[in-house]
Amino acid sequence: MATVSSTLLSDPALLAAAGRSKAWPFEEAKKIVARIEKRKDASKPVIFETGYGPSGLPHIGTFGEVARTTMVRHAFRVLTGDSVPTRLVCFSDDMDGMRKVPDNVPNPELLRANLGKALTNVPNPFDNGYPSFGHNNNAKLRQFLDTFGFDYEFMSATEEYKKGTFDEMLLRMLAKYDAVMEIMLPTLREERRKTYSPFLPVHPKTEVVMQVPVEERNLEKGTIVWTDPATGERFETPVTGGHAKCQWKPDWALRWAALGVDYEMSGKDHIDNVKTSSRICKVLGGNPPDGFNFELFLDENGEKISKSKGNGLTIDEWLTYASPDSLALYMFQKPKTAKRLFFDVIPRAVDEYFAYLEKYPTMDVDQQLANPVWHIHSGEPPVTPVPVSFSMLLNLVSASHAHDKGALWAYIGRHTPGVTPETHPKLDELCGYALAYYQDRVKPFVTFRTPDDEERQALAKLRDALDALPVTTSAEAIQDTVLSVGRSFPRFQDPSKKSPDGGPGVSLEWFATLYQVLLGQEKGPRFGSFVELYGLKETVAMIDAALAGTLGQA
Repeated sequence: MATVSSTLLSDPALLAAAGRSKAWPFEEAKKIVARIEKRKDASKPVIFETGYGPSGLPHIGTFGEVARTTMVRHAFRVLTGDSVPTRLVCFSDDMDGMRKVPDNVPNPELLRANLGKALTNVPNPFDNGYPSFGHNNNAKLRQFLDTFGFDYEFMSATEEYKKGTFDEMLLRMLAKYDAVMEIMLPTLREERRKTYSPFLPVHPKTEVVMQVPVEERNLEKGTIVWTDPATGERFETPVTGGHAKCQWKPDWALRWAALGVDYEMSGKDHIDNVKTSSRICKVLGGNPPDGFNFELFLDENGEKISKSKGNGLTIDEWLTYASPDSLALYMFQKPKTAKRLFFDVIPRAVDEYFAYLEKYPTMDVDQQLANPVWHIHSGEPPVTPVPVSFSMLLNLVSASHAHDKGALWAYIGRHTPGVTPETHPKLDELCGYALAYYQDRVKPFVTFRTPDDEERQALAKLRDALDALPVTTSAEAIQDTVLSVGRSFPRFQDPSKKSPDGGPGVSLEWFATLYQVLLGQEKGPRFGSFVELYGLKETVAMIDAALAGTLGQA
């Protein structure tokens, strides 16, 4: 996704458009360009970073950070002609102590017996061969990032602490201990101030990551002295070599300074934490990264999604029902606006993705750079026509009771001759997603409403009108017939709308009736287009079943 082709870099019109583009990845990239213009070493790579806390299974918000950062990285490389080397580091805080047992994992008693240990020292509750809970969660994240094709470097806190990547900065933090404490203490509750230390020693006997006050500091030896509150035993621990780690805000600053991070996004809930860590980074002699604060994802109840709670959507769940491209689109859109992240957002995301893809070739270069698919596909969106929308496929599955892709293709082939799974593999892929989504997320909630007397009259009239149409009738002509029938009943008229003959238009109640009675749902597709795809004869039979009270019993 982060590859910049020579074709892009040799297109003067595109590069000029990139310089004036207001798309948010370009706006962010311009900040980084301004940043590197101020530094002396022009050959130093620009470091983009994303952080991951593997205390629970990865969720889509984690993926979103990597996807969005990758989009900014690509925009930066276009703006600079790829003349400045870049790296994207995906950093896992897997040396953090496990503070609580997640709600969505098996064998919770195994985890409960190891609370306080680093996540990479906690036994793996999953029977999959990974040596620890942290290693399992890291692998889950990397599997998805690799599936999507991200260009990134994975870093483990456990590994980096142990091999000495942070040793120089850890010793500098020990020397600057008082200055770090001066920054941190005002941010803490009074009770917490009494025991706080930026260093967390790893207990040499229990392997627990200890949260204890530092009693002595030895700068020459690079050690801290502390007491185990449970036993009263005192220990002297080196701050280097993985024998200790930092509390998370000083740890964030430590990482920025040690790795030379230039850009990192974070959630809106971390605005104050970014400020605190930035101050500590400067104390360590580093330059805090640029970035922006994105809004949080919410679950179906409007609550923040959480790895430990397991609410919202998982990566695997999205990919069960839709492609990674649709997920990338959802991440691109309005990153500074809070959005629900639940199953019902998937169909719209899928259809919007293909709508943007269809429009792309018709746009001028400025419009293309504002089109999400340019950023999703690193400036080279694929040509993948999809003549039937995902939402339409869902309704086709509902009406036809299809259980496999072959049944759906029988309708599609009749509707669009010459379109086959071989000629349109993306549509074939959508058929599989639609079958899975309908079976799991729609069918359990389908309720066919019994029509009242007036609705029965309207449906009977629609049935006869559709039955009289030639099988070759277009979707628009079918839609006109549906509107005409609705307008003939005062109940379904809307005086605020006008029909072509100047009379009242059709109210939304008419279409709500069709969706609720015929499809068992509150919302549905443009009805004329649906009937054209499903078939006039089949729609007539569906109305007959609804009037007979047998619809949905197949």
